[in-house]
Amino acid sequence: MLGGTFDPVHLGHLRSAVELREALALDRVHMVPASVPPLRGEPRVAPEQRLALLRLGIGDTPGLVADPRELQREGPSWSADTLASLRGEYGGEARLVMALGHDAFLRLAEWRDPERLFALAHLVVVDRPDFEAALPAELRALIDGREVGDGEALMARPAGGLLRLSLPSRMAISATEVRRRLAEGRSVRYLLPEAVEHYLLEHALYRA
Repeated sequence: MLGGTFDPVHLGHLRSAVELREALALDRVHMVPASVPPLRGEPRVAPEQRLALLRLGIGDTPGLVADPRELQREGPSWSADTLASLRGEYGGEARLVMALGHDAFLRLAEWRDPERLFALAHLVVVDRPDFEAALPAELRALIDGREVGDGEALMARPAGGLLRLSLPSRMAISATEVRRRLAEGRSVRYLLPEAVEHYLLEHALYRA
């Protein structure tokens, strides 16, 4: 599970999903757009359009799935509920992984039911090349004893572990910067998949 607002989806999101799948030998990566992200501002574009953009971005990429389940639920997009839904589909012995960026990881102790996340899945923290910060005390307590050194150790159990992972490309593309460039009428070429760029420009999304 790789969640996010995908506001809009860009090559950093998609390349990370591909490399995450390769690094951990995952069957598939569910890319899950949040309808109402609890700890972030309201996305600029409607959920249905963000899902359409995600589907365009993924195209026929093997192993990547645009998963609409959070858009089909009422209320905030709680990650634990999404993991519970996936756990119900794949069964108790499946290895489930929730991937998140380092900036989101720093706020993990503020999430709803953070202990439940570990009961349902492993957490994989994807390092960001432009983001370094010390861990808050509450977070250190939450992850105490959970961290493992590699994917093989992580996958020895169905859930409960924590792995920090550096992906090869480490693409520092920012959705905030993409939105700013679109609002100013500037080029976003090579920041987005071509199909996503065409859709955004055709529908004048994110324009000031």
